[in-house]
Parts: sequence; C-alpha cells; structure tokens
Amino acid sequence: MRPVVILAGSEVPTELVGRPELRRRAFGGESPPEYRFALADPRPRIPIRRDGTIQFARWGNFDGRSRRLPRTALARLSGVQAGEWARFGAVPVEIAASFWAHNGAWVFVREGIRGVLAPDEQGWAVCFVVCEPSTNYYKNMTGGAWMPVLIDQRY
Repeated sequence: MRPVVILAGSEVPTELVGRPELRRRAFGGESPPEYRFALADPRPRIPIRRDGTIQFARWGNFDGRSRRLPRTALARLSGVQAGEWARFGAVPVEIAASFWAHNGAWVFVREGIRGVLAPDEQGWAVCFVVCEPSTNYYKNMTGGAWMPVLIDQRY
C-alpha cells in the first residue's frame, strides 16, 4: 500500500477550503474534515508549507512525467545529506501533515515531515518525501523498510 499524508482541516487556511482539488480529498462528517493526500492518486499532490502558507505540489515523479527528475516519490536522507539532490536544484521543504498512513497504520505527526522540492522541466514544483531506514518500532508497526523523516520527532 502506498503512503498517505493526512492533514487536519484546522491546519488548512480558509482561502483554500473551497478549492475543488481540496474538497475531493475531504473525509469525515465532522467540521472541519481531514484531508487525505495519497501517493496512489492518479495525480498525487502533497501539502507543503511555503512562504508562510500551505501550497500543493506534485508528489514525486512516480509516473515519469519528468525525464530530468528521479522516478520516485521518496528521497533517501543519506542522498540528501550527501548533496545528491543539489544537481536537481532541490531545496528543503516542510510537508504539512497531521498523520502519515502506511500499510494501514497511522503515525501521528507533531510538526511536519521533511521533504525536498525540485523543479521539473517546466519549472513546476515536485516534492519528494525524505526517508530513512525504519526503526524497529516503525517497521513492526507498518511493515515498511523506510520511514519518513519527521521534524523534531522520532519513532
């Protein structure tokens, strides 16, 4: 199962709530709803914090839309630290999230998830989730070999 980023409705700026792209991601009858951003979506998007607000970027290059960027949705922390993403013009970015869901397990996210943002050939922002090898706890919880790098938080 591919991962899902969940964002609490209370985190979403009012001016974004009515957008069709966001409305179709709303779940729950409560007010405000939660918004789910799945990598398995036909056109995956991911919420990022940029310029003091939340924006939506394309999530990864899984479908190979860009010939310039790696065909993945994740960026290994070791590669980011080694400068491998610099050749793509990647910059660090904070992914806005309240939860990260993987293989049916939901992980609480206190502040956000680390990501890198790189432009494709047309200059559109593409976000890659920074990941690292799973801790034993995370692996037992999700079955995943890799886990996202959370901001000021460990599992």
